[in-house]
Amino acid sequence: MTINFIDLKAQQQAIYPQIMERIQTVLAHGQYIMGPEIKELEARLASYVGVKHAISCSSGTDALLMPLMAYGVGPGDAIFTTPFTFIATAEVIQLLGATPVFVDIDPKTFNIDPAALAVAIVNLDRNPKTAHLRPKGIIPVDLFGQPADYDRINEIARQRGLFVLEDAAQSFGGAYKGQRAGSLAEVAATSFFPAKPLGCYGDGGAIFTDSDELAAVLRSIRIHGQGTHKYDNVRLGINGRLDTIQAAILLAKLEVFDQEVSARQEVALRYSQALKEVVQVPYVAPECTSVWAQYSVLSDNRAALQEKLKQAGIPTAVYYPLPLHLQGAFAHLGYQKGDFSISEHASRQILSLPMHPYLIAADQERIVNNLS
Repeated sequence: MTINFIDLKAQQQAIYPQIMERIQTVLAHGQYIMGPEIKELEARLASYVGVKHAISCSSGTDALLMPLMAYGVGPGDAIFTTPFTFIATAEVIQLLGATPVFVDIDPKTFNIDPAALAVAIVNLDRNPKTAHLRPKGIIPVDLFGQPADYDRINEIARQRGLFVLEDAAQSFGGAYKGQRAGSLAEVAATSFFPAKPLGCYGDGGAIFTDSDELAAVLRSIRIHGQGTHKYDNVRLGINGRLDTIQAAILLAKLEVFDQEVSARQEVALRYSQALKEVVQVPYVAPECTSVWAQYSVLSDNRAALQEKLKQAGIPTAVYYPLPLHLQGAFAHLGYQKGDFSISEHASRQILSLPMHPYLIAADQERIVNNLS
């Protein structure tokens, strides 16, 4: 029998009547753009995360782009981030004409290393290649569902006068020291891509903040820089709205999200107990709760393990096979192989196994047996 890497069908079957009822309501009122479900979803999201404002948007990428626009990020600005992430994190920096400055990761959590971050900020004006840049902000990434070390990161930012944008695209539902992902910096972004812990049936995202002023600017940017009405444009913005139908789907999924987060913990625990002598299993810091967007192990024998699982009909994925500093899109930055050795080492060994709340113990046993 086939094992799914992420099983959206099982989830849909469990809540199909609720999803269809929500969609039918949208079809009945016909407000497909900025309908009432948008405000309802934003209120629910803000309450869940524990912040004053949630601003829904069209994708996780726009959720990263819009705060940078709100902060006026542009040419000459340096934004510090990790090279061990999906391209969207650094892509939005470069799209605005700013410069991504990469910082290596912690070898255990795969998140940005605060100590390396502090050094990178100090060294910015000491390097002839970057001396012309102004330190502006930091984008930590909560990789695989585990939040970064925000106490240390936020303190570094405070000392240097930088903003922090939490990339919580993979960590919605996770926590750090009792605070939920999305509330760990002055602004945060998440994604509702279908494969995410909370996903819609298309693209979608959200931005979180306690700042009334920032929230107002973000809502303006979301609709072409809108001011008091549709044809009053007070700034440049984007078409960054979330579709009403996607909001309706997310509202239905939120009803079972807590149960799914709990189920993810059980799946992860079964993996870790069974695989701890076979591969290097994920490390979760004591102050963190991972939402397990992916369950990623490390192995010197990755290619052979992947092939063995493939022959058994078990899908795997590699997040991420090539760090961003070695990607062609960032070649102009002048980074070389070996510049971020921990990220490069992780990219050679990382392997993600099937992970979702509906993964039953029998299927996990089959996966484990084929890895052993």
